[in-house]
Formats: sequence, C-alpha cells, structure tokens
Amino acid sequence: MSDLYQSQRAMRAMRQAAMQRGVIAILDIGTSKIACLVLRFDGADQFGDDGVGSLAGQSSFRVIGASTTRSRGVRFGEIDAMAETERANRTALQAAQKMANVRVDHVIACFSGANPRSYGLAGEIEVQNTVVAEQDVARVLASCDMPDIGEEREIIHAQPVNFALDHRSGLGDPRGQIGNKLACDLHLLTVDAAVVQNLFYCIRRCDMELAGIASSAYAAGVSSLVEDEQELGAACIDMGGGSTGISIFIKKHMIYSDSIRLGGDHVTQDISKGLQIPMATAERIKTFYGGVVATGMDDREMIEIGGDTGDWEHDRRTVSRAELIGIMRPRVEEILEEVRSCLDRAGFDHLRSQQIVLTGGASQIPGLDGLAPKILGNQVRIGRPLRVQGLPQAATGAAFASCVGLCLFAAHPQDEWWDFEVPIERYPARSLRRAVRWFKDNW
Repeated sequence: MSDLYQSQRAMRAMRQAAMQRGVIAILDIGTSKIACLVLRFDGADQFGDDGVGSLAGQSSFRVIGASTTRSRGVRFGEIDAMAETERANRTALQAAQKMANVRVDHVIACFSGANPRSYGLAGEIEVQNTVVAEQDVARVLASCDMPDIGEEREIIHAQPVNFALDHRSGLGDPRGQIGNKLACDLHLLTVDAAVVQNLFYCIRRCDMELAGIASSAYAAGVSSLVEDEQELGAACIDMGGGSTGISIFIKKHMIYSDSIRLGGDHVTQDISKGLQIPMATAERIKTFYGGVVATGMDDREMIEIGGDTGDWEHDRRTVSRAELIGIMRPRVEEILEEVRSCLDRAGFDHLRSQQIVLTGGASQIPGLDGLAPKILGNQVRIGRPLRVQGLPQAATGAAFASCVGLCLFAAHPQDEWWDFEVPIERYPARSLRRAVRWFKDNW
C-alpha cells in the first residue's frame, strides 16, 4: 500500500516540476480514440481572466497543441495490445508536440474501465492544539479504517470529501479553525492494478514521465457538470466507445464512480452484424444517419450501404433509416438500463438533486435526449465540456469531455490523501469495517 502512496506522491511532485517548466501533456487513452493536448502554464496575467468558476483553472493555462488519432490495442478502456497502443500514443504525442512546437517530458493520463470500486470511509480524532493544523488533517485521514481492497487492486483517488469539526459538518477545509474533535469522510476509488501498471509501462515506453493519473469518469464530471450541479449533486455519464463511466458529484467532490463495459462501439458492432457490412462502413452510417427515435418519415428515408465485395446485388443494397434505428435502439436502451442499475446501487435516489448529465462521444446519437429521460428520470441533459483557452474547435465536443476535465485536474488538482504527511505506519489495513455508503446518511 505504501508503495502506491509513494508513487502517487512522486507523481504529484513531478506535476509541480512540470508546471514550473511551463508545459505538460494531457493524454486520454480511450477505446476508439487517443487524444492529446499540450498545455502551457503562463500565469494569470498573460491573458484575460475569463474563468468559469473555482474548479476551472481557466486563467492559468492555454492549450497550445492538440491531436487525436484512432485508438489501437485498447478494449473496454484497457490496454489489450501493448505495442499497438504504444504506437498510437506516440503518434498522438508527437503530433501535439509538433503543433505546439515544444518538447514535452511529462504527461498526465486518464483511462476508463479497469473495474472501478468506490468506498466511503470515515475517521475521527481529537485536535491537538484546539486549532486544526495540517498534521491534524493528516492524522484524521490516517484514522480512517481501510477496507481490504484486495491484492490485485490499486487506489487511484483518495479524496477527503467532507470534514466535521465538533458539531459542524459540511466543512470543505477545516485548517485554521478552532475545535476539539475532527471527523472526516473519505472517498476511495480503486481499480485493477494490472491496468494501471500497463498504463505506466506504456507511457514509459513512449519516453515520457507519468505526472498523474485520473479516472476518465471523474475527469468528464469535472468538465461537463456546471458548478451548481457539482455543488448540489449530479451524476455524469461518460459514454465512450468501449465503456461507459459513471461518476456522482456532490459538494464539488466525486463521491461514487463505476463503469459499464458497453459503449458506442457496441452499437457499431450491432450495425455491422445486422447489415453484414464492415465496421468502418457501420461507423460512417451510424454517424451520418443513426438515431434512436423513429418517425413516420424514417420508413421512406433510404440509406445506400455501398460496399466493394464485387457482388453487384450485395453492394447496391439500401436500408431504411427506420431499420437502422431498430438495430441501434435496443443496444442504447441496454446501456441506459445498466447505467440506471448502477445509479440505484449507489443510492443515487437518496440525493436531493437528481440531475443526470450525459457526455462522451456516444452521447451524440440523435434522439438520445428523448430516450434517456424515459429510462433515467426527468432531469437529464446532454453535456458539453467547458470551454478552455486555445482549444481547437474540433476538440470542443462531448467526445473530449475527459480531455478537458483532465486539463482542469492538472491545473487545480483537488486535495488527495497523498498531499498530506500521513503517518506511514497507519497505512496497512488495521481493521476491516464494512465500507459504508455513508452519503446516504450524510447528505
């Protein structure tokens, strides 16, 4: 456990070094695309302060390079073929550096999948000198009873999401305040260790230093939920190619995350099998003609499938748009049903606010805004990431939600466990209390 703690601390220190040098790369390793942005940190006075709130470090960085390439060797958001993924990463990193005209050594990466699991932990201590100091925060974090997360798991986020001092709960930062008893709620997100190690190894093979990792679902939530949604409570559903990430935020902190091994690529596969066409053609037809709500017009709108098999009859086929929708809708419904059951397991119904925001490339399917409320509830909207300075127009869509969120995460990371001098001897799991879903009671 302490190894990971040290490696996370080392990455945080590396991020600080990269910020001082002024440039850092952001890499979103997805199943259908790999996106890379190069950020320059110039300080707030370089350009107008048009920030969009405390979470968005708008005034402190600018995107100076961007590139995307087709992802290879990634399935369900996890690296499947190392050499292919390394080549795709190199392509994206080199193209972004070329556009930025600067060499970058440090990269912050995000990934989806990896079977995430959320734990809510609680700890409590007596304050030493009546005024809460940094050491008290470290001690209260160390006092949280660690669950037995298992040998094959690693922690990627460990965020204190709530502090209580004596009888006052809901404190964001208790330091400097006067009190006797300090309590803390901690959200722990664990993933399969092998997935993270593969990511480390892949980026090292690209001659880069990893200066941070984050979950795509978390990054998408940071960029797609507006400030009020993050404060009052909302779920962000990041519909990617190979997997769909779920994150629930409240009081500007992620308190739950999960992932479903279904995404837009599965819709494409259904079209490919249903119409007996190659995946590339299926993707094109899905993008241009796809949808999930059929109208009377769609029976008459014919789509030429085309093809180059040499069989004249086969290559001249047409299908109606209604048939295409008939293939797509069941799979999209299945994804949304899975999302609904994840939210139910998380106790999302207990939050006062029931806002759900859909983002990611697969959220762009026409008609989704009409279908999703029937399955997920009334308060559903399609989200776009915040605008960040210097981002090319092509990278402002919902497919880039994780990328933009990672930029904001790089500029202003939230406090995590490893930012405090937590006594190392407190690290091993001392006692196994049931990892309670405390937010049912606490919010």
